[in-house]
Amino acid sequence: MSGGVDSSVTAALLSEKDYHLSAIYMRNWDTRDEEGTDYVGCEWKKDWEDVQRVCRILDIPCEMVDLSRQYWNRVFEPSLRAWETGVTPNPDVWCNREIKFGALAEHTPSNAWLATGHYARKAWAENGRPRLLRAADKSKDQSYFLASIRENSLRRALFPLGELQKTHVRELAAHYGLPTAERPDSVGLCFVGEKTKFSSFLSQYIQPRPGPIKDYLTGQRYGTHEGLWYYTIGQRASLGGMSQKMFVAEKDIPTNTVFVVPGSDHEALYRSSMHVTGFSWIWADAPPLDWCQPTGFRGRAMVRYRSSEGEFCQVKQTLQGETVMTFERPQKAIAPGQVVVLHDESGEWIMGCGTIQRTFLEEPAQRKATPCRELDGHKPKPAPRPSGSPTPKVPWVKNPERDPSVQSWQWWCVLPVY
Repeated sequence: MSGGVDSSVTAALLSEKDYHLSAIYMRNWDTRDEEGTDYVGCEWKKDWEDVQRVCRILDIPCEMVDLSRQYWNRVFEPSLRAWETGVTPNPDVWCNREIKFGALAEHTPSNAWLATGHYARKAWAENGRPRLLRAADKSKDQSYFLASIRENSLRRALFPLGELQKTHVRELAAHYGLPTAERPDSVGLCFVGEKTKFSSFLSQYIQPRPGPIKDYLTGQRYGTHEGLWYYTIGQRASLGGMSQKMFVAEKDIPTNTVFVVPGSDHEALYRSSMHVTGFSWIWADAPPLDWCQPTGFRGRAMVRYRSSEGEFCQVKQTLQGETVMTFERPQKAIAPGQVVVLHDESGEWIMGCGTIQRTFLEEPAQRKATPCRELDGHKPKPAPRPSGSPTPKVPWVKNPERDPSVQSWQWWCVLPVY
């Protein structure tokens, strides 16, 4: 239980069934400073008090478990390293696997159910294995955050709110007389706190690393940023003196540069395919048979929380072990470091997830990119072409500093595949 309305109603619904219930409140963040006094962060004391009040009404025993050390080591520190490199991680996704269905599950009896207030559903397949499904209330569906949990964790999970609408949940909270009935939904990362700016919080752990903010197409410099972790792809960049709003199209990690474009729907904000690393199937030993075939298989990819039902894509594995997802239509603001969740074609069954490593304007196999270098201040020369072949028209990238499709080179030309 978290002290919110969802976990409170979950407890109330289960209290009416033939279960032996015990409530657990996880304290995942230590808000004490070096002097041992609390500072602004997670309002854990208020949360814990609300959990105890609800449990007294429902006559359920409760306990608090301090998992702050496990959270720091398994979730926050890896996320911090990702932010430092300039990508945008998803701590909440890994918290469910490593803490709620990891460290907390280890604290409970192995033959016990673990019920949460997530808006998600579980169903049993014909082969007797559990499937994670989207919630009935699509506007509150939280299956995205559960996509990394393992099959044995899903097997013992219960999601009593999966078939309910959020409005009904609040009505039930009032019906049971729970003190959390009118409590607002929590937003953002728990360890940041509701009154603290995310960038201000991270600045306590990451040293500033200033770099240029440049125009994506022309390379013109507009300003200076204090660190790539201040920005994510698709975010508005606050730049003074501009005639129109500018948005982040790319973060170039090797040069520590933020590239921006005018307008929130600029074509440079869209990508057609992406490489995904560390892909984890919920059924780890049974990925789709077509996954390793040249054409792959068709599914739906959700690149961020609440991004509709996921977008149709073709999914396949490369010889290097990477998962490649190619969209049927370009997608906006795909951020490396974020988690992509894979659904089946129906959009209901969540099959697994991975971390977006890099993105492309087009299918990588459809073009051959050859690194070039700047010669005497002139336009780079293309690589030699085979003898006897016609002279190709080379589509030079508009920005001579960056090819938006590639992450590693400063100078690129795009050549046809012969």
